[in-house]
Amino acid sequence: MTGSIFRGGVAAFLSVALFPIGSPASAADKETPVRDVPIGGMIAATINGTPVTLRVDPGAPGLVLMTTAAADRLGLKGGVMELGYSVGGQGAMQATTVRPMTLGATRVKRRIGFPSRKKVAIDARWIGRAYATVGDGSMGPGSLPESVVRIALHASRAGERTVALPMVDGGGVFGRLSGEFAQIIIGGQPVRIRFDPYHPRTTVTANAASLIAEAQRGTLTGSAEPVEIAFGIARPVRTMTLATPLAVGPLLLSTLGVRTSDVGSAAAIPEADAAPPDPDEIVVTAKGKRDPKRDRLTLGADLLDRCSAIVFDKPAKQISLTCA
Repeated sequence: MTGSIFRGGVAAFLSVALFPIGSPASAADKETPVRDVPIGGMIAATINGTPVTLRVDPGAPGLVLMTTAAADRLGLKGGVMELGYSVGGQGAMQATTVRPMTLGATRVKRRIGFPSRKKVAIDARWIGRAYATVGDGSMGPGSLPESVVRIALHASRAGERTVALPMVDGGGVFGRLSGEFAQIIIGGQPVRIRFDPYHPRTTVTANAASLIAEAQRGTLTGSAEPVEIAFGIARPVRTMTLATPLAVGPLLLSTLGVRTSDVGSAAAIPEADAAPPDPDEIVVTAKGKRDPKRDRLTLGADLLDRCSAIVFDKPAKQISLTCA
C-alpha cells in the first residue's frame, strides 16, 4: 500500500492490534501491558456491544477494517470522512465511523473502516474493497490498547535470533492510519518494512528496489507475474536476485519480487542475462525525486515462515523480529 486520501481535498501518502500482565500492587510495580496474539491472529472483540472476530494483522493499516458482511450485520454507516488506500494506482475506498469497542477487558473507541458503496469521482479504479475476508475484519497492532503487542507466527525453533528495529508510521498528516512499520537504511536511504505473513511473496516498490539493486548488486530475471499486494489488488512483479544478501533484522534476503511500476520505476535495474557494459560507453541514468515515505519492502510468508514472533513495542518505538 502506498497512499491514503481523505475525501475533501486533503491528501497524504501512506504506502497496501488483552490482558495486562503483572502485579496490581502499585503503579511503580506494574509491568507493561502486553497483548499476546495467537498463531493465526484471531481475537474476540465487540463493536457496539456485538461480538466480532478480528484478525490482528501486522501489515494492516491503522484502523479496524471490517468486511462488507460484518459491516452490514453491525449496521455501520459511514460518516463524512472516507479514506482511500492506493495500491499501484488502484484504490480501496473505505467509509469510516468511530464506534465503541471492547478488546478483552478494555473499552475503547476506534475508527472503523469498511468498503465504501459510493461512486468515487477520482477514477473508476477507486472503489470500495475489503482489506481481507477472514473473520469479521482485520486490525493492525496499533489499534490494540496494550503498550506491547506480541504476535505469534509459528512455534519457536532452535537457532532463533531476536533483532529490534526502529518503528515508524507512514509519515505525513495521516501517517498513523497507514499502520506500523520497521525501518532500515539501504544505500544511505530509509526504507519502511511492512510485515505481511498472510501473503506468500516478499515484494518491494520500484524506487526501493532500485536502491537495493545498487547496494546489493541486484539483477532482474523472468517476466512479470501478477501478485496480490493488499485489498485484493494484484500488481505486476518480477524477481530480483541479490549478489549480496540484504539483512532485515535476523533475516537475509537473497531474492524478492519487484513491483516494477509502483512508486517509481525499476528500469535502471540490470537484467541478469544482459551483456556486460562497454567500458568506453557513457551511460546516463535519470533519477527522479524520491519520497522515502512511500517506499515499501513487504516481507511475505516466504520469509516470515522462518519467524516465531513479531513484537511491537509502542513506548520504545521498536519492532522485534525473532527468526531462525
